[in-house]
Amino acid sequence: MKGNHMPGPLHYQSGFGNEFATEAASGALPIGQNAPQTHPLGLYTEQLSGSAFTAPRASNRRTWTYRIRPSVTHHPYAPIASMLIRSGPFQETDATPNQLRWDPLPIPEKPTDFVEGIVTYGGNGDPGLQTGVAIHLYAANTSMEDRTFYSADGEFLIVPQLGTLNFHTELGILQVVPGEICVIPRGIKFRVILQEKQARGYICENYGLPFRLPELGPIGANGLANARDFQYPVAAYEERDGDFHIIAKFLGKLWRASIDHSPLDVVAWHGNYAPYKFDLARFNCINTVSFDHPDPSIYAVLTSPSAIPGTANCDFAIFPPRWMVAEHTFRPPWFHRNLMNEFMGLVRGAYDAKAEGFVPGGASLHNCMSGHGPDAETFQRATTATLEPQYLSNTLAFMFETQLVIRPTAFAMQAHILQHEYFECWQGLKNHFKKPDAAKARKN
Repeated sequence: MKGNHMPGPLHYQSGFGNEFATEAASGALPIGQNAPQTHPLGLYTEQLSGSAFTAPRASNRRTWTYRIRPSVTHHPYAPIASMLIRSGPFQETDATPNQLRWDPLPIPEKPTDFVEGIVTYGGNGDPGLQTGVAIHLYAANTSMEDRTFYSADGEFLIVPQLGTLNFHTELGILQVVPGEICVIPRGIKFRVILQEKQARGYICENYGLPFRLPELGPIGANGLANARDFQYPVAAYEERDGDFHIIAKFLGKLWRASIDHSPLDVVAWHGNYAPYKFDLARFNCINTVSFDHPDPSIYAVLTSPSAIPGTANCDFAIFPPRWMVAEHTFRPPWFHRNLMNEFMGLVRGAYDAKAEGFVPGGASLHNCMSGHGPDAETFQRATTATLEPQYLSNTLAFMFETQLVIRPTAFAMQAHILQHEYFECWQGLKNHFKKPDAAKARKN
């Protein structure tokens, strides 16, 4: 087996959607030409396209790679068991208007890597039609060593909740800790190295248009997630021969191919189609300084637009540490019913709309027009609280919000971690209606 070449410390490039250029060996990146007849270091040129060739310049996504061997050198793919991974169209169970909530996904007892530890909770749409999402959780206790993974169905937005992960991708290495997110675009191969004994988190597999920064509208030029805070990897390659496997997710099924070398052998690349990460602590919250609430869309970090203006294939929103100062206002999230469908998770701390039951690593689902909101204990506390400026410090919740109903999987509906008593948290909400005095009402 040949030696393994990786740069020592991790290095990043900043700026969302920028055109980047990086090389791990001097002279590996051609100057002024994408595909010279002969590469000076004997590398192969391979373009990775994440959009149609003729997409407008502003939305065109592609990266030129210069690699030791081209991607096509693997043996044929053969189907393998999909384990608990599911994809659209989701038809295992009927969608439900009931509010659903789950305890954390248990850490496996037997050795389980990132891909083996993926469990699908639900989703919508169809990867073949490039619309909709799949929502997975993962729980792992071992690293991926001689195998890599990619999804041809959609990009992976990964939200770690427990354990630091190193994503060794074709285009470089991203180290992602709880409190950060990373996005691996459709088709890019990667393997996951655990930095602790256990890892757990959430995944939104986006079948639709790639995630982008939301428009700011009247907010202006600055606020929410700023482009300069997104980090991209620099080139880092493996030159390893041996017995390797590539796991592909293709139209919802898993396929495996053998290859006699590591496919993570890109020595240089330039373009704008690449994995990236973002520290959620750099999100600049916008909130009210007088009364009432802005809509929760004010917390959107990324959005995948749909074909219908004003709706989203998927929004990724967070509820991080922030000041609450609104006067004469019920400060927790209000009771509501939505056209959109909400899947929520909790990275750390407590969520200000729930007193108990919603814990780090857990999840909840509130589908289209299903009523939800603060539980009875939170309502009582919020309506009697002294409204002084309050800093919500130990909290980080998030939401995958999508225009299409999220259909749960059989696992999600049958798992022992499903909280069948979830509905009870609202049963303590009492009738507080005070009828006006009849005489006063007639007088007025």
